[in-house]
Amino acid sequence: MKRVIAAVILLMIIGTFLLAYKGQSTEEHTGFTTHRVISHAMGAVDGLAYTNAREAFVENYKKGSRVFEVDLMFTSDGHLVARHEWTESFTKQMQQEYAVATEQGGKPWSYHQFKNTPIHGSYTPLDWKDVLDLLENYPDAYIVTDTKEQDPAQIKQLFAQLTHQAQEKNPELLSRIVPQIYNEEMLQTLRSIYPYTSIIYTLYATEDTDDQIIQFVQQHDITAVTLPENRVSGALVESLRQAGAVCYVNTINELKDATEYEQMGVRGFYTDVLTEKELRRRSWLYALRP
Repeated sequence: MKRVIAAVILLMIIGTFLLAYKGQSTEEHTGFTTHRVISHAMGAVDGLAYTNAREAFVENYKKGSRVFEVDLMFTSDGHLVARHEWTESFTKQMQQEYAVATEQGGKPWSYHQFKNTPIHGSYTPLDWKDVLDLLENYPDAYIVTDTKEQDPAQIKQLFAQLTHQAQEKNPELLSRIVPQIYNEEMLQTLRSIYPYTSIIYTLYATEDTDDQIIQFVQQHDITAVTLPENRVSGALVESLRQAGAVCYVNTINELKDATEYEQMGVRGFYTDVLTEKELRRRSWLYALRP
């Protein structure tokens, strides 16, 4: 009798978990959306964020990350590199101020300068070709682009270069590159260059209403929408799910915050430090909570 009771309790626990997370099962998702974690700027390395460094990718891959956001900018001589910004304050944050002449200020660096200046004195800066090498060497990884250029002409040039270099190296890599767009015009520019299979629409730069965003997602087959915390609501997340898009929130580094958003139906998070394993364990604990 004790065994029967134990079996019934186990089935009830499993059933509770499945009901609580029936919308979260990986069987309902494909491609990069099978993963909850998007490692922000390649994720933190040794506790340091925003590096976009090779070592950050490797460290977070070992921790279970498979989706990596990378910041992309042009150098002064037109090379595409993984960099969050060229400002003086960011250069100091990365402990690279020794490499910049006073008169250069916050202007873009040359490619040679960028590639030969370690981040925090020891981490390896990446150009776009280096990022493509990582995709080829880690065949289950995905790259989410965060293009920092704002001018439409530069955005077009950036994606043209990005796409051309991927096609030259290995056209199959394009299926694991996920462009992140900020407005409707950017989507048109992107699709004039290449028909990417997965698109993320991130909302931090738009003033569109929820209804406008939902309509845009429906009309253009958007894969995922990234919400800043001030735009997250259960109603919007559910409407976007019905429109065919999963939702991510950026940037979340606390498990308790992630749990609250998961309860609203959010799929995953851009994060510096959270791991897939931590999120899975937290999900089980939430499902088992009375």
